[in-house]
Amino acid sequence: MDLTPYLESLQADLSAAAAPGGPDTARAAELLGHALEASARLALLQALSDATAEITTRLHGPVVDVRLRGREADLVVSHAPAEPAPDPIPAPPPPTGDGGDLARLTLRMPESLKAHVEQAAAAEGVSVNAWLVRAVMAAATGTPPQPPSTPATRRGRRITGFAQA
Repeated sequence: MDLTPYLESLQADLSAAAAPGGPDTARAAELLGHALEASARLALLQALSDATAEITTRLHGPVVDVRLRGREADLVVSHAPAEPAPDPIPAPPPPTGDGGDLARLTLRMPESLKAHVEQAAAAEGVSVNAWLVRAVMAAATGTPPQPPSTPATRRGRRITGFAQA
Protein backbone atom coordinates (compact mmCIF):
# COMPACT_ATOMS: atom_id res chain seq x y z
CA MET A 1 0.00 0.00 0.00
CA ASP A 2 1.52 3.27 -1.12
CA LEU A 3 0.97 5.97 1.50
CA THR A 4 2.14 8.79 -0.81
CA PRO A 5 -1.35 9.69 -2.17
CA TYR A 6 -2.64 10.09 1.40
CA LEU A 7 0.28 12.31 2.34
CA GLU A 8 -0.11 14.40 -0.83
CA SER A 9 -3.80 14.83 -0.04
CA LEU A 10 -2.89 16.04 3.44
CA GLN A 11 -0.39 18.54 1.98
CA ALA A 12 -2.97 19.76 -0.54
CA ASP A 13 -5.53 20.28 2.23
CA LEU A 14 -2.98 22.21 4.27
CA SER A 15 -2.15 24.42 1.26
CA ALA A 16 -5.82 25.05 0.56
CA ALA A 17 -6.44 26.01 4.17
CA ALA A 18 -3.50 28.45 4.09
CA ALA A 19 -4.34 30.03 0.69
CA PRO A 20 -6.67 32.73 2.07
CA GLY A 21 -3.80 33.96 4.27
CA GLY A 22 -1.76 35.18 1.31
CA PRO A 23 1.44 34.05 -0.38
CA ASP A 24 3.56 34.11 2.78
CA THR A 25 1.11 31.89 4.63
CA ALA A 26 0.80 29.56 1.64
CA ARG A 27 4.61 29.24 1.47
CA ALA A 28 4.76 28.54 5.24
CA ALA A 29 2.07 25.87 4.85
CA GLU A 30 3.99 24.26 1.97
CA LEU A 31 7.19 24.15 4.04
CA LEU A 32 5.28 22.85 7.03
CA GLY A 33 3.64 20.15 4.90
CA HIS A 34 7.01 18.89 3.68
CA ALA A 35 8.45 19.01 7.21
CA LEU A 36 5.53 16.98 8.60
CA GLU A 37 5.62 14.29 5.90
CA ALA A 38 7.78 11.87 7.91
CA SER A 39 5.68 12.32 11.04
CA ALA A 40 2.44 11.88 9.11
CA ARG A 41 3.79 8.73 7.42
CA LEU A 42 4.74 7.32 10.83
CA ALA A 43 1.29 8.17 12.23
CA LEU A 44 -0.38 6.39 9.29
CA LEU A 45 1.79 3.32 9.82
CA GLN A 46 0.90 3.29 13.51
CA ALA A 47 -2.80 3.53 12.64
CA LEU A 48 -2.42 0.62 10.21
CA SER A 49 -0.57 -1.40 12.82
CA ASP A 50 -3.26 -0.74 15.44
CA ALA A 51 -5.99 -1.65 12.95
CA THR A 52 -4.31 -4.94 12.02
CA ALA A 53 -3.87 -5.83 15.70
CA GLU A 54 -7.57 -5.22 16.34
CA ILE A 55 -8.60 -7.18 13.25
CA THR A 56 -6.36 -10.09 14.27
CA THR A 57 -7.95 -10.30 17.72
CA ARG A 58 -11.40 -10.55 16.16
CA LEU A 59 -10.55 -13.15 13.49
CA HIS A 60 -9.73 -16.05 15.85
CA GLY A 61 -7.23 -17.77 13.62
CA PRO A 62 -5.68 -15.77 10.79
CA VAL A 63 -3.11 -13.12 11.67
CA VAL A 64 -2.96 -9.76 9.90
CA ASP A 65 0.43 -8.00 9.85
CA VAL A 66 1.81 -4.74 8.48
CA ARG A 67 5.09 -5.29 6.68
CA LEU A 68 7.23 -2.38 5.59
CA ARG A 69 9.01 -2.46 2.27
CA GLY A 70 10.89 0.74 1.68
CA ARG A 71 8.36 3.52 2.18
CA GLU A 72 5.38 1.28 1.48
CA ALA A 73 3.27 -0.77 3.86
CA ASP A 74 1.92 -4.17 2.89
CA LEU A 75 -0.95 -5.84 4.72
CA VAL A 76 -0.34 -9.58 4.94
CA VAL A 77 -2.82 -12.19 6.16
CA SER A 78 -1.33 -15.46 7.34
CA HIS A 79 -2.75 -18.46 9.09
CA ALA A 80 -0.99 -19.33 12.30
CA PRO A 81 0.05 -22.99 12.45
CA ALA A 82 -2.00 -25.04 14.83
CA GLU A 83 -0.10 -25.33 18.07
CA PRO A 84 -0.07 -28.70 19.76
CA ALA A 85 -1.92 -28.82 23.02
CA PRO A 86 0.47 -28.21 25.89
CA ASP A 87 1.06 -31.03 28.30
CA PRO A 88 -1.07 -30.48 31.37
CA ILE A 89 0.95 -29.34 34.33
CA PRO A 90 0.09 -31.37 37.41
CA ALA A 91 -1.37 -29.31 40.21
CA PRO A 92 0.91 -28.83 43.18
CA PRO A 93 -0.12 -30.60 46.36
CA PRO A 94 -2.34 -28.45 48.55
CA PRO A 95 -0.40 -26.54 51.19
CA THR A 96 -0.81 -27.44 54.80
CA GLY A 97 -2.07 -24.65 56.99
CA ASP A 98 -0.40 -25.68 60.23
CA GLY A 99 3.18 -25.90 61.36
CA GLY A 100 6.19 -25.83 59.10
CA ASP A 101 8.74 -23.15 58.49
CA LEU A 102 7.62 -19.57 58.10
CA ALA A 103 8.82 -17.36 55.27
CA ARG A 104 8.88 -13.58 55.15
CA LEU A 105 7.30 -11.96 52.11
CA THR A 106 7.16 -8.32 51.05
CA LEU A 107 3.86 -7.47 49.41
CA ARG A 108 3.17 -4.31 47.46
CA MET A 109 -0.43 -3.25 46.84
CA PRO A 110 -2.35 -0.06 46.12
CA GLU A 111 -3.22 2.02 49.17
CA SER A 112 -6.95 1.62 48.52
CA LEU A 113 -6.64 -2.19 48.53
CA LYS A 114 -4.57 -2.05 51.71
CA ALA A 115 -7.31 -0.03 53.38
CA HIS A 116 -9.90 -2.64 52.37
CA VAL A 117 -7.71 -5.47 53.69
CA GLU A 118 -7.22 -3.65 56.99
CA GLN A 119 -10.99 -3.07 57.31
CA ALA A 120 -11.77 -6.72 56.54
CA ALA A 121 -9.19 -7.95 59.04
CA ALA A 122 -10.46 -5.58 61.73
CA ALA A 123 -14.05 -6.68 61.08
CA GLU A 124 -13.03 -10.30 61.68
CA GLY A 125 -10.90 -9.42 64.69
CA VAL A 126 -7.66 -10.78 63.23
CA SER A 127 -4.39 -9.23 62.19
CA VAL A 128 -3.78 -8.18 58.60
CA ASN A 129 -1.14 -10.91 58.35
CA ALA A 130 -3.55 -13.61 59.57
CA TRP A 131 -6.24 -12.36 57.18
CA LEU A 132 -3.82 -12.39 54.23
CA VAL A 133 -2.54 -15.88 55.11
CA ARG A 134 -6.14 -17.19 55.12
CA ALA A 135 -6.90 -15.42 51.81
CA VAL A 136 -3.78 -16.82 50.12
CA MET A 137 -4.46 -20.30 51.53
CA ALA A 138 -8.01 -20.18 50.17
CA ALA A 139 -6.78 -19.04 46.74
CA ALA A 140 -4.05 -21.70 46.63
CA THR A 141 -6.35 -24.56 47.62
CA GLY A 142 -9.44 -23.38 45.76
CA THR A 143 -11.57 -23.45 48.91
CA PRO A 144 -13.45 -20.56 50.46
CA PRO A 145 -11.63 -18.77 53.29
CA GLN A 146 -12.30 -20.26 56.69
CA PRO A 147 -13.46 -17.95 59.47
CA PRO A 148 -11.02 -17.33 62.31
CA SER A 149 -10.79 -20.26 64.73
CA THR A 150 -11.12 -18.04 67.80
CA PRO A 151 -14.12 -15.81 68.38
CA ALA A 152 -13.54 -12.13 67.74
CA THR A 153 -14.68 -11.04 71.20
CA ARG A 154 -11.43 -9.39 72.23
CA ARG A 155 -9.96 -6.64 70.15
CA GLY A 156 -6.31 -5.90 70.68
CA ARG A 157 -4.78 -2.48 70.73
CA ARG A 158 -1.71 -1.56 68.80
CA ILE A 159 0.83 0.59 70.54
CA THR A 160 3.58 2.22 68.54
CA GLY A 161 6.55 4.24 69.66
CA PHE A 162 9.50 3.55 71.92
CA ALA A 163 10.16 3.22 75.61
CA GLN A 164 13.14 4.32 77.63
CA ALA A 165 14.28 2.57 80.79
